[in-house]
Amino acid sequence: MITIIAATNRPNSNTLKVAKYYQQQLKIKGVVSNLLSLEHLPTDVLNTDMYGKRSQAFQKIQDLINATDKFLFIMPEYNGSYPGVLKVLIDACSFPDSFYDKKAALTGISSGKYGNIRGVDHFTGVCHYVHLNVLPLRLHIPNIKTELDADGNLIREDTVRFVNEQIGKFIHF
Repeated sequence: MITIIAATNRPNSNTLKVAKYYQQQLKIKGVVSNLLSLEHLPTDVLNTDMYGKRSQAFQKIQDLINATDKFLFIMPEYNGSYPGVLKVLIDACSFPDSFYDKKAALTGISSGKYGNIRGVDHFTGVCHYVHLNVLPLRLHIPNIKTELDADGNLIREDTVRFVNEQIGKFIHF
């Protein structure tokens, strides 16, 4: 099972739009996927789900993580890296079984011109630590506001081509 993680808790984010675009493209290729937006993490996750504790609300997320074989992370750039809420998700999940020897694809987005290259690199290190195998083709989509149309579709030809290449490789990964 594939789960796409929109790695921000910001409501109505471009990250979620890109995650939905990926989900749509996977569906076109005949692959069903789940979508987890981190805006739906329990609001008190830091108090209820860290260090071995588990709330009923987070247990549903933990069950989804456990059932997932492949993760596709869409990560916006926050202060030169990835959002802290993504690290909270990783830290709240059971270790090591949540991610151990599973697979991931990483896509960074930003409003600037580098497409969250540093954040994707930083998160790659976290992935390696939890033994999450990362697809070598990591994407960086800069100037995200110019990449999406009003319906949330990627519109630049080269970006669409790279996303399709990444999805194809990820399906066979």
